[in-house]
Amino acid sequence: MIRSYRVEARSLAPIEAVWPLLGQAARWPEWSFLDRAVLERTGRDDPDGVGAIRHFTRFGTGSREEVLAWEPPAHLAYSILSGFPVKNYRSDIWLRQGACTFITWSGTFEAKVPGTGRILETALRLLMGRFARNVARYAEASRT
Repeated sequence: MIRSYRVEARSLAPIEAVWPLLGQAARWPEWSFLDRAVLERTGRDDPDGVGAIRHFTRFGTGSREEVLAWEPPAHLAYSILSGFPVKNYRSDIWLRQGACTFITWSGTFEAKVPGTGRILETALRLLMGRFARNVARYAEASRT
């Protein structure tokens, strides 16, 4: 069964301040609870771009992801290759500039372990919601 989540946040920082925080893997530890971000493979047209493989960890545990779309400053999409009990995972992060920067983070996946889909959906909604709020606040604080 395909599961999905969608979270939103907004930042008073301009899109040009928010995008690098999301689009550059090395910047994730600045604003998230992750303590390490490594590019295992660089992207085709940009180090963080399409084809890049990113490894994010906290206390040595984390996920490996492949960048599927990288369209500065508006869209980042990735799939999880390992480190989370999901398959066919795709996440899309969209940034839109208005009176503020609107962040929409959504994803679809299937649970690897039968019966865990609802729990994973809730966990991912909470986790990505936290990421979206954290990057929004960090971008705002970095402007001052």
